[in-house]
Amino acid sequence: MKIEKLDQSSHKILVTGASGLIGGILVPFLTARGYQVVTLGRRADCSDPAAFSWDPDRKEIDIRALEGVDAVIHLAGANLTDGRWTPARKRAIMDSRVQSTRLLVEAMSRGTLGIGTLISSSAIGFYGDTGEQAVDETAPCRRGFLAEVCQAWESEAIEAAETGTRVVLMRTGIVLTPDGGALGKLLPIFAKGVGGPVGGGRQWMSWISADDLAAVFLHTLDNPDLTGPCNGVAPEPVRNADFTRTLAKVLGRPAVVRVPKLALRILLGQMADETVLASCRVVPRELERTGFRFRHRNLEEALRHVLSRQRCEQDG
Repeated sequence: MKIEKLDQSSHKILVTGASGLIGGILVPFLTARGYQVVTLGRRADCSDPAAFSWDPDRKEIDIRALEGVDAVIHLAGANLTDGRWTPARKRAIMDSRVQSTRLLVEAMSRGTLGIGTLISSSAIGFYGDTGEQAVDETAPCRRGFLAEVCQAWESEAIEAAETGTRVVLMRTGIVLTPDGGALGKLLPIFAKGVGGPVGGGRQWMSWISADDLAAVFLHTLDNPDLTGPCNGVAPEPVRNADFTRTLAKVLGRPAVVRVPKLALRILLGQMADETVLASCRVVPRELERTGFRFRHRNLEEALRHVLSRQRCEQDG
């Protein structure tokens, strides 16, 4: 199947997981640019003709959601940080991604739908703890629960390529938005002046502004030669100590309260070692190769933008 460049004035995009953090950013972004967006969710609004329902646990999907669709953006999956990673929680995290992706890909293969592109969400957790090494999309999957989830998730998505669909595996990093995610949880702490580095503070953090991430999805839709893994991160990862210092500076608050590793491990268990304590130094080789222009390459500029904080003259 030949993949054509999308014309937003006439093309239809299906988004799963539209009520999540990224979906909440992406759907209005695409709609404002003239795309016809339909959604697929567990609790669809019956009064909304653009909202369709599915239940991956029961292998049920409203096939009408895929009719006339040119591209699918698949974001659905259980929240990684909603509670400790008990065996039951880990199964829910894995199953929500694997089962939903499998059901979606099977539905896409039916009949003559001819869907040209599938952008399936994944995460930089695929690379595990990279230590000091900067990794791009060619790096292998490492050990760890998150890496196993990402690998299984992506394996289901890539099956869509068997029927000629272009598949992009969007491995996102920390999304900077005050509306949720890591930054949303940090803001109340730092606003009170009790924020600070986590552990030793030397672990790398790979981030991207909400605006740039939305533009990354649009860029991916618009570039037929972009296929396979794609790192949805800014080009300049920072150490945790630098991240916390910069956030405190933007908020005009101190950042001197260190959070010890032991306390996080007691509170979060395995999740601590694979998220806030892990070093993830990831770079966006594929985005730069295909000419994506980041609006926010610098962390301070990105934070000032998403938090609507202008630089004071004394900041330099």
